[in-house]
Amino acid sequence: MKGVQVLTPSLGFKVLNARGFANTTNVRFVQLVDGIDNQAPHIGGPIGNALGPSDLDISGVEIVPGTVAALYGLNSINGLANFSTRNPFTSEGLSVQQKTGLNHVGDPLIGARLYSETSVRYANVLRPRLALKLNGTYSRGYDWIAHDHTELNPNGNATVGLLGADNPARDPVNSYGNESSNRITFRRGGKTYSVARTGYDERDVVDYRLQTIKADAALHYKLGRAAELAYTYRLALLDNVYQRSNRFRLQDYRLQQHALQLTGPVVQARAYVTSENTGRSYNLRSMAENLDRTYKSDNAWINDYGLGYDQALTASQTVAQSHAAGRALADAGRYQPGTAEFNQKLTELRDINNWDQGAALHVQASLVHAEAQLNVAEALRRGGQTWLPATIDLLAGADHRTYVIVPDGNYFINPAPDKDPLRDNLIYGKIGAFYKAGCEFGSRRCGSRPRCAPTRTTTLACA
Repeated sequence: MKGVQVLTPSLGFKVLNARGFANTTNVRFVQLVDGIDNQAPHIGGPIGNALGPSDLDISGVEIVPGTVAALYGLNSINGLANFSTRNPFTSEGLSVQQKTGLNHVGDPLIGARLYSETSVRYANVLRPRLALKLNGTYSRGYDWIAHDHTELNPNGNATVGLLGADNPARDPVNSYGNESSNRITFRRGGKTYSVARTGYDERDVVDYRLQTIKADAALHYKLGRAAELAYTYRLALLDNVYQRSNRFRLQDYRLQQHALQLTGPVVQARAYVTSENTGRSYNLRSMAENLDRTYKSDNAWINDYGLGYDQALTASQTVAQSHAAGRALADAGRYQPGTAEFNQKLTELRDINNWDQGAALHVQASLVHAEAQLNVAEALRRGGQTWLPATIDLLAGADHRTYVIVPDGNYFINPAPDKDPLRDNLIYGKIGAFYKAGCEFGSRRCGSRPRCAPTRTTTLACA
């Protein structure tokens, strides 16, 4: 669709944008499902379409390619997408969809891999006023391998003539543990060198197998001819690779949502709770850094590096060769990818919730939201106020949202911890209200006489 951009940072994630700048976590674009926000609470934006509907259950998608902050809040500066799902009263039956494909075709690193997505939808009217809907989607595959070795620090030692493969501060894009914070100043012979720890390629510290399980169940109850009450439960389980400022392996990542909605010609109201648990997820950069530092501290490593450098230089090796010899001595006995020792250490670091020592991403967060809207004009007309024309539009509404974040010590740190664990949580929220008044001109509806030509329609509104 023109004006809509889709970023695909991973095989399991697609990120929508319709205006302005965006990144792999577009917190300024809102995604709704039947008017319900499907964002992950601790991020403030949706995790792809994790809590979204399956293809089988979508009846339509409304895209607003621009700011709608006045009606939907500041998160919608870049736009909004509202996915409408199929009502079980009007869309009964069993539907099944199977998608199958191959990726990594001709890839020398891994070879062709199968991608599969299976979706099932079932809906049934149990009684004249009661209907049930069930959805499930299971997808699995092998993600793209991040294997870009483009050098990010090519001039790190240009002043001493060490370039390319001879640069001891090399920082390839998808190699972690050798970033700027992992560089050490090394002085010899009156010259100063920048030296980085060796680090690990991303593919050494991550499992690229992805799996997504999405399910939802809904009960719809008709309160009258036009009013309906619905309860919906949504669940998402993810194993995937996710990218923000760093890249993360999402493992046993869980999102849950309970929602209650009332829709009618006079009153529309909804309340929902979204909870998030990152499970055994971890930070890939911290994993690589601490694999190196667990094997040998930075101080011990650079001391051994200097020893190897001095020995090589004494043996009449060149400066570049001496740096290579220093690294070889400092890295002797280092954890090697694929070995039992390496895998054991990776498992240990994945459970340490401190990025100075480990790599765990342990976040628990929840979002509680309630909103209601009253069609004042319709209520007056149904109350017997026949003088009010049908094209007069009067709406009023209010909403409240509360976020509860359990500090994890990495992303979120409570500046004033309390002895009571519940009071250590970071709690913040917002409340808002709106009114809207409008009138349609161009016919004999807004007042007794037409104000405009019958073929032209204009809406005046304020909110």
